[in-house]
Amino acid sequence: MSELTTAARPYAKAVFEIAEAAGSLDSWSEQLATMASIVSAEGSAKLLNNPKTSAKQKIDTFVEVADGSLNEQGINLLKSLGENNRFALLPDISLIFEDMKSEAQGEVEVKLIAAAEVGQEPHDAIVTALEKRLGRKVKLITSIDESLMGGAIVRVGDLVIDGSLQGRFHSLKASLS
Repeated sequence: MSELTTAARPYAKAVFEIAEAAGSLDSWSEQLATMASIVSAEGSAKLLNNPKTSAKQKIDTFVEVADGSLNEQGINLLKSLGENNRFALLPDISLIFEDMKSEAQGEVEVKLIAAAEVGQEPHDAIVTALEKRLGRKVKLITSIDESLMGGAIVRVGDLVIDGSLQGRFHSLKASLS
């Protein structure tokens, strides 16, 4: 776990608790995504890390760039982060918040790395099997890695299911050694 993720967790937890109590999880998702994209934008690090620019100036610029997409609570989060010079945490805060939101809503994000494009029928079968195994609604995110040669790798948090040919070759090689 990176140092930024560790520092971001308390902020994400606090925001999640506020959002859940107010029933505004989706609104906070949008605000955090906006804030994270601003921090990640090219050139923003130069402004946000400039010691000659005051925290208030940074926050005012941030709010201006967000162009009305932040509510009062979102601006308060920015003020808190600005006072502690922690704007760089926003992408991690957003990711942790989304994980907490998915968990609370009984959803899980699953990454499927396949050797070739996955058709709709196999996609649906994988989702159904994973929902049955995990007992939660599955959001499947697919990507292609031709180096796998065949099959796929499924990643759910710490769980990794390697059904790729490359993985099978490595297992066979290890058992023969």
